[in-house]
Amino acid sequence: MSTTNHISTKWLGNMSFESNNPSGHSLRIDIAKEDGGDSSGLRPKALMLSSLAGCSGLDVAAMFKKMKLEVDEFHIETIANLTDEHPKFYDKVVIEYHFHGENLAEKKLQRAVDLSIEKYCGVMEMFRQFAELDIKTFFHKK
Repeated sequence: MSTTNHISTKWLGNMSFESNNPSGHSLRIDIAKEDGGDSSGLRPKALMLSSLAGCSGLDVAAMFKKMKLEVDEFHIETIANLTDEHPKFYDKVVIEYHFHGENLAEKKLQRAVDLSIEKYCGVMEMFRQFAELDIKTFFHKK
């Protein structure tokens, strides 16, 4: 059976909106002052990149316990190219997975990343429909 998400997004005035989430949390969306907004919230296209990193990051972090991996720090850098013509969209996205620690099991960590990008992360699959993805993994040993 499929799952349906229902999001309500309310205009707050000028170019600002508040959007809820099934978790019960909400966030403010706005644009830059130079584009006519108040810069009081997150930008919609940048939120897409946060969703991409968050989706895959949750997958990988869940595998830390399952695979008994020791990781001191983990972060994802997402760098995307926006097209010049309207409607502007991301056509190329670089996703960098950075792992820090003394005893990094590199092969297992790479397997966790691969499982996320190939099998589990639905947002990654959505991005594949419109963007070229370049996935990189970095291991930083202390």
